[in-house]
Parts: sequence; structure tokens; C-alpha cells
Amino acid sequence: MTMKSLFKGWVERYFSDEEAVVLLIVLVLGFAAVICLGRMLAPFFTALVLAFLLEGVVSWLERRGLPRLLSVLVVFLFFLGALLALALIIMPLVWNQMVELVQEAPRMFASSQAWLDGLQSRYPTLITPNQIEDWIATAGREATQLGQRALTLSLASLGNLLGMIVYLVLVPILVFFLLKDRERLTQYLLSLLPRKRILMTRIWHEMDDQIANYIRGKAIEILIVGVVAFITFWSFGLPYSTLLALIVGLSVLVPYIGAAVATLPVAAVAGFHFGISEQLAYVLIAYAILQALDGNVLVPILFSEAVNLHPVSIILAVLFFGGIWGFWGVFFAIPLATLLKALVYAWPRGVRDPDLHSPPAVQ
Repeated sequence: MTMKSLFKGWVERYFSDEEAVVLLIVLVLGFAAVICLGRMLAPFFTALVLAFLLEGVVSWLERRGLPRLLSVLVVFLFFLGALLALALIIMPLVWNQMVELVQEAPRMFASSQAWLDGLQSRYPTLITPNQIEDWIATAGREATQLGQRALTLSLASLGNLLGMIVYLVLVPILVFFLLKDRERLTQYLLSLLPRKRILMTRIWHEMDDQIANYIRGKAIEILIVGVVAFITFWSFGLPYSTLLALIVGLSVLVPYIGAAVATLPVAAVAGFHFGISEQLAYVLIAYAILQALDGNVLVPILFSEAVNLHPVSIILAVLFFGGIWGFWGVFFAIPLATLLKALVYAWPRGVRDPDLHSPPAVQ
């Protein structure tokens, strides 16, 4: 069998259905648009995610008897209140704690150097002065780079401020109209597709529920983990509790990897504040319990209906889509991996007509 016949057979098997070809073109064009225009369309994608998040509340109010428009207005007003609270209360508090942490970094650096010197004097055979010098040099480079990033961020604050104003104006407007005209926009998009769309409809219904449940579940998980982490850190008297709680809450966006990364700043701040003491052990134990409850109790409850994906598939999806689209790629890594899995299982495979290709029956 020649290479040409093998390729022809593969095409006939997987692309003999016209709808499959159309779906492939739609997917390729959609991914290309996101890759090429992702930065310009970022406010729209942000509004789309928030609309998915709020649609569940709107539907719940509709089932309670409220008209669609009134439900949208009620949910939108609560959304504006939460947005203002985030912009005027939480973000300034996080920024102030971040500035304090950067200002205190030299003292922490000197403390760590003294601690390493003491450790070397206790265990001279395990830790050599050269190792300590290498560690201090590495930490110094990281601290310098952190300071440079903070300086660059402060110098670019005017441009960032303009971008934030655009987001604060455009995103709420887009969210309102995406909620208000959901049916009209959906019908318009469907009118652009071919009439024969059995495969696309099946995949869309499956992914619509998956993405909506994932976004709502992930938002609830971030909120619960962040609030519990703040209460835990605050009750132990840990400094920068709001900043650390925000880091821990956002770490759930990256499965498996996020928890490990968030542990470093929590352990570092607790170690510098409490030293090697029982209080440090209590903080780390409480943080470990929080991560265990999140992974073994909260995640199964919130994502019980999600398609089961192997941990290796999730990590590869996070690395691949995060490398392409940054934050949004990480956020949508699991739904996109689920989409690929649904496409693989639902993709039509051409089957030869048994009446034409089966051998004649023996008389």
C-alpha cells in the first residue's frame, strides 16, 4: 500500500463528513483569531467569562419568576458593587502590602544571611561557605530583578492606569449586553453556521455546560480558598495576610503546580516572621490542611460533573495553553483539554457501506 493511498484512506475516514470539515475550519479560524487578536480582544474575553459566571444567577432568578430584564438588572447592580469594592478596597490594600513587602525585603535578606551563617557554624560538614555564598548571590540577583520589575511597573503606571480605565468602562458594558441579549447574539452566531450542524450542536451543548460549570466552580473555589486562607493567616498574626490569601486563592487556577508555588511565599513570610518555632509549624500545618481540604473535598464537590482528565493531561494542557495565551490559557486549560477530548470522541469516522464492500454471502 502506497503512502498516497494511506493518506487518501485517512482523509476519507476522518473528513468524509462535510460538517466535520466545517467544524475544523471554524475551530482553526477561532484559534487563529484568538492568537492574533487576543490582546485587543482581552476586554471582550474578560466580559464573556464574567457573563458566563453571572448567567447562572440570572437563570436562577428567572426560575423564581422574575422577568429576564429585571433579573439581569439585579445581577448587574450586584456585579457593579462587587467590582467597586474590589477596585476601591481590596486592591489598594493588596498594593500597600506588596509595597511594604518590597521595602522589608532587605531586612529579610539580612536575616536569612545571618540564619545561614548560624546554620553553617552548626553543620560545617553539610553546608560549606561556598554554598552559602552561592545561595546569597542567587537570592541577591532575584531581589534585584524583583526591584527592577517593581520600578518598571511604577514607571509604566500611567499606561497601566489608562488600560484599567478602559477595562473598568468597557467590561461592565459588555457584560450587561452579553447578559441582556444572550438569545439574540446566540441566534445570530447560529445563523452564520450551516444548517446541518448535528455534530457541532452536540459538542456545543456539552461544552456550554462544561465551561459554565467550570467558570462558576473555579470562581467559588477561589473565593472560598482565599477567604479561608485570609482568616487562617490573620488568626495567626501573619503579616501580609491579604496579599498571601490572594496568592493562595489564585493558585487554584493552576492544578497541582499552583499549590506548590503558593507554598513558597507563605513559608518564607512565616519563617521570617516567626523564625524556627512552634508557631511556624502551626501555620504550615494549617496551610497544609487547607490545601488538603481544597483538593480532596472542595474540588470534588464543585467539579463532580467535569469530564475526568488524567493529571498528566491537565499539566500538559496548562503548559501548552498557558504558553500560548498566558493567564487566559491557564484559566481555560481544563475546558480546552475537555473540548479536545470531546472532539476526539465525537469526531465522525467514515464507515464503508457494508452492502457495497462486504463479501458476497455463501449460498
